[in-house]
Amino acid sequence: MSHIVIQDALFKTESVRKLDQLATEQCNAAAGESLNQQAITLMKRAGRAAFNELLEAFGKPSLITVFCGSGNNAGDGYIVATLAAEKSLAVRVVELSASAKLSADAAVARDYAVNAGVIFAPFDEAIDLSEGVVVDALLGIGATGTLREPYGAAIEMINQAALPVLAIDLPSGLYADSGAAAEAAISADITVTFIAAKQGMFTGRGPALCGEVIYHSLDVDEEIFQQVAPSAQLMDLNELIENLPTRDVDAYKNQFGHSMVIGGDHGFGGAAMMAAEAALRSGSGLVSMATRPAHVAAALARQPEVMVSGIVSGQELEPLLDKPSVLIVGPGLGRSPWSEQLLQRAVATGLPMVVDADALNIIAEGRVVRQPDGSRWVMTPHPAEAARLLSISIEQVQADRFAAVRQLQEKYRAVVLLKGAGTLIAAPDEELIMVCPYGNPGMATGGMGDILSGIIGGLLAQGLEPQLAAQLGCCLHSAAADMAVEEQGMRGLTATDVLCYLRKLLNSDVV
Repeated sequence: MSHIVIQDALFKTESVRKLDQLATEQCNAAAGESLNQQAITLMKRAGRAAFNELLEAFGKPSLITVFCGSGNNAGDGYIVATLAAEKSLAVRVVELSASAKLSADAAVARDYAVNAGVIFAPFDEAIDLSEGVVVDALLGIGATGTLREPYGAAIEMINQAALPVLAIDLPSGLYADSGAAAEAAISADITVTFIAAKQGMFTGRGPALCGEVIYHSLDVDEEIFQQVAPSAQLMDLNELIENLPTRDVDAYKNQFGHSMVIGGDHGFGGAAMMAAEAALRSGSGLVSMATRPAHVAAALARQPEVMVSGIVSGQELEPLLDKPSVLIVGPGLGRSPWSEQLLQRAVATGLPMVVDADALNIIAEGRVVRQPDGSRWVMTPHPAEAARLLSISIEQVQADRFAAVRQLQEKYRAVVLLKGAGTLIAAPDEELIMVCPYGNPGMATGGMGDILSGIIGGLLAQGLEPQLAAQLGCCLHSAAADMAVEEQGMRGLTATDVLCYLRKLLNSDVV
């Protein structure tokens, strides 16, 4: 069984259904079968793909319990149960829908399971889930809104059992388009998804609920994928890193730009220093820093290569702004009058900027920087900052991260990077939203955003366009964190731990 043809292309539910329809029609024309017959053929392929992955991951379990709903996702589950019975494996199907209410294709698949001698049981909260492996074939990609019972109860039972779980196509309760999830959602170890990858699997709650994602194209012709446009795309560090500028033998520092970090109010000097160090480590030819005078000595002791200036006002910053080619504004900036003056002066330069942290919060207030032109900016909000910029709640941002990042991009005309599990990047004149497939929970610690801002700023300084700098910077940052976790473990990871791995990535062939 071949894996998906276009692994980096992500689709919405509507497009997945269109792909499925086209695949069915094409196979029907080729095989001379009816549409119903070919739909069953695709269902069989899906069930077999899921069954094979189950055996590969879990061997031959003592018991396979397949939870089936009423739609075609249930049909895939019935096929899994049929194949298990044919292999003389202990298998049972827990049904949440009467057989009379099954979709036509699922009903045919159920008949296969009946003929194979599969054991069936209606859902009951007293079902014993103490051994084996669970297969989630409850809902698939169509689930939205509040789950009706007994689906919520079944999902809670599966999660509480703490058995290995394989989800078919999509964990039940996860929303395929947004990456948000119902209050009750399957937490799978493996998700086997078919025909096309769904964008919600890779951001928000998606990565946590899907576990390992395995793609199968179900042998759909590659030409089919050319007829339906994806809505998002997974980024690939191997491809992005090829855009780094080469260094000639006679290269000199000014060819690789001058990044200036503006930030570090009282008590926040470390944030600005981390951003400066990250810009330096990502290849910026020169790095300077404008901060509170109290931080100058510590900054120079930490990183003497950074040119550090202590300033007490926007007026003192003014003459320093003639030299940098890129500004990184926000790390440790604070929200004091000092902070507002520095941001106002920085925006007035019209230089390419990375805008982060409190610079975003000040902009959200709309007083200091009115109607900003972000056409040369990379904005890097986390969900709370995104919520302030859009005047909505954090919950609304997380309910549809794809919509939120696009709204921010359109509002500020900037490249916008929405941080979080499955970081998203939206850019002007680019229909696809880019999704970061790297990163880990160890990154949930202070200073990670400052390092990211510095990396992106350093790449901008070297001549990369904002969109490319954001994409490459994001992937480098997350992939470096993955390397750090692989070597040293997740707990206790600090933001500056990432820097040595960043340098390794920048100077080696990525795999």
